[in-house]
Amino acid sequence: MGTGRTAGSGGSPAERDSETRFTVWVALAANLVICVAKAVGGVIAASPALLSEAAHSVADSLNEVFLLASVKRSRRPADRRHPFGYGKERFFWSLLAAVGIFVTGGCFSVFQGIEAFRSGGSESHEGYVIGFVVLLVALLAEGASLVRAVLQVRGAAAAAGHGMREEIREGRDPALRTVLAEDSTACAGVLLAMAGMGLHMATGQMAYEASASILIGVLLVYVAYTLGRNARAQLIGEAAEPEVQRGVKELLLQQPEIDSVTALLTMRLSPDSVLLAASVDLTAGYDSETVEDAMVRIRTELKRRWPELGQVFLDVTDAAATHRAAARDRGPART
Repeated sequence: MGTGRTAGSGGSPAERDSETRFTVWVALAANLVICVAKAVGGVIAASPALLSEAAHSVADSLNEVFLLASVKRSRRPADRRHPFGYGKERFFWSLLAAVGIFVTGGCFSVFQGIEAFRSGGSESHEGYVIGFVVLLVALLAEGASLVRAVLQVRGAAAAAGHGMREEIREGRDPALRTVLAEDSTACAGVLLAMAGMGLHMATGQMAYEASASILIGVLLVYVAYTLGRNARAQLIGEAAEPEVQRGVKELLLQQPEIDSVTALLTMRLSPDSVLLAASVDLTAGYDSETVEDAMVRIRTELKRRWPELGQVFLDVTDAAATHRAAARDRGPART
């Protein structure tokens, strides 16, 4: 029987958080430098594609601040008002990051492209040179940040025993997922901006650069939608992975004291914490003390196999007593 995903991710939650914080700091440092360079270059070159990329970097920088806040705030201990802790802060701040990408990056880029189509314009050769130098530096910086994020994802995938594609799709750390999406989109956006400026320079047609700006905006809107949809699902209350649910049910049914599992509910409270609530019918013939010892043993075994099960609730019923009560409700048998 397999163990839970988080159990196999390698390292403690605190160590994984430290690694994620470092990845976010690398992305933030790269974006701050790139943002200034793109903005200055965009103004000098009068380039809508470059200004769109500057807006993209502003959005990414703000999002990195959100993600750093999410990692810190989500680790606050449970208290009276939040008995299950603050783990879902990760999902909330990731949703804000998605909104930031949509508004600051996507919408501004589309607006810049439309304005360029309407007004036309021209550039000096000096502007082209400045623009391409800025974009090349941005590509190198964004690429370095992307490599850092990819290495962390690869490490998590190797520890979990599956491929990178599955880790990207199923990974539960929204901060890492957001950084990876931002850096990938940033590299793609820089390449689009370079293509737009190059075609503009070769043909003298602003339409190429305006189109590049709109494509960058559409790409950012799509990424924002995808990240927002994932954050929404996690905020509402996403269940644990199907393999975890199957494994938990199998373990429960293997216990001699349990006759059947009538309900099994899970909800992810944070990237590395899951709530489990199960309703089980007991096999007849066990006294209350034996049942109590069995429940302690089962909870201990569940948490050993799946350390991510931070909260475990077992609703115990007596199958024999249930059958007797049902028989009484039906009344005496007819002869």
